[in-house]
Amino acid sequence: MRPFAFVEADSAWRASLDRADHLRDQADALTALWPQARVIVLDNAGSALANADGSLCAPLGPELTDGPGGVGASIFLGLAPDGQGWFALDAELVAFEAPRRVDLRSAAAHWPMLEASVFAQARALQHWRSRNRHCGVCGGEIAFSRAGWLGRCGQCGSEHYPRTDPAVIVAVSDGKRLLLGRQTGWPARRYSVIAGFVEPGESLEQTVAREVLEETGVRVRSCRYLGSQPWPFPGALMLGFAALAEADEPQVGDELEEARWFTLEEIRAASARGERDAASAPGERDAALEDDGPLLSPSISISRWLIDQWRLAAEADAGR
Repeated sequence: MRPFAFVEADSAWRASLDRADHLRDQADALTALWPQARVIVLDNAGSALANADGSLCAPLGPELTDGPGGVGASIFLGLAPDGQGWFALDAELVAFEAPRRVDLRSAAAHWPMLEASVFAQARALQHWRSRNRHCGVCGGEIAFSRAGWLGRCGQCGSEHYPRTDPAVIVAVSDGKRLLLGRQTGWPARRYSVIAGFVEPGESLEQTVAREVLEETGVRVRSCRYLGSQPWPFPGALMLGFAALAEADEPQVGDELEEARWFTLEEIRAASARGERDAASAPGERDAALEDDGPLLSPSISISRWLIDQWRLAAEADAGR
């Protein structure tokens, strides 16, 4: 089982697709791939066309030739391990229908690793392109090339590339307890680790200390990097850390509704509780609410993995 969405369990460095950068400016090679390529089709909301059972509906390239799109209008995503090409295309460009639409969060939880990762890549690029139709330098119109990966201004010639916004996400401990917080709009009793975007001129470690202090008033003493997760909602990269902090009393500001320290016993109980309430039928959910313990982050997120890593380490230290 993979630790969280879009990342392999046994080799986090291994990508689902070979992105094959060298093919992006080779129109003939991309055209040759098209007849056997699979194409993920996204609507304007960023949802993917899906089959009736909710699985990915990714037609072969020739199935889309009746529409005005095709390989020239698509984004080349890369090559699968078997050499098959993968492309992304906007639904409005093709005369193709599917029974359902599936959003990325649902796909991350239920689709196979390769298909969920393809969706994440396609959605991030679609979002970038849709918000970069005009040049930020002169306002000229942007035209995309290199199979969708390069935007060039037709007026001043400036080049624009896909961007990813780095954010730290950190499991903060005082040596005995874990610091978790919750935002106002989250489901009842849902808690997660602390996170925030990197600001210009900061190192990742400085971001960890600043974000934890700003959001909770807790002072970080040290931190270490554990892993990362692409988080295309719409275009972040979550950089996971574990941090050791002073045992300060949490004080929240505008960003969090609440922050508090949790003991190992509380985290263990919350882990066992899992996502039972979220998965319960409406009638069962009312009964489940009688258990007023905290709910942890969904398993698709690196935040849950960071919590689990802290729990496992704490249990090992306790000799249990």
